[in-house]
Amino acid sequence: MSDARDSPGELKARALRYLARREHSRDELARKLAPHAASPEILEGLLLELESKKQLSNERFAEVRAHWMSRKYGAAKIRQDLKAKGVAEDIVARVCGEGELERALMILKRKYREPATTREERARRARFLQGRGFSYDTIRRAISGTEAE
Repeated sequence: MSDARDSPGELKARALRYLARREHSRDELARKLAPHAASPEILEGLLLELESKKQLSNERFAEVRAHWMSRKYGAAKIRQDLKAKGVAEDIVARVCGEGELERALMILKRKYREPATTREERARRARFLQGRGFSYDTIRRAISGTEAE
């Protein structure tokens, strides 16, 4: 690898290639582009341009990421991931809030075919959901919900 920095046009092309593959948060894209930018001012200008053209959006990134992660994880895990990617707290709160009990029930049904019969099995399932980032209240309701069926 050479130490040559990208021109502004090459930097924009690189940014668009990253965004064509998948959505990125502003912080994530800035981190990826920083080694290639000639100066921090050029990088900041490019990020502002991409945001003004709606090619870069933290909200869109958060929605896509939360939807993708919701297949496996609970709200706490999704919230932690989005914050680590530099998404603002108000956006995180908006995309993480809904449907946690339904997601927990879906994940339990996908992993376990039969309802839990013993206390140890219920505890094992609760630990599984806890590791996936679900709240205690959601875990309790999901475990009791699967027994009722």
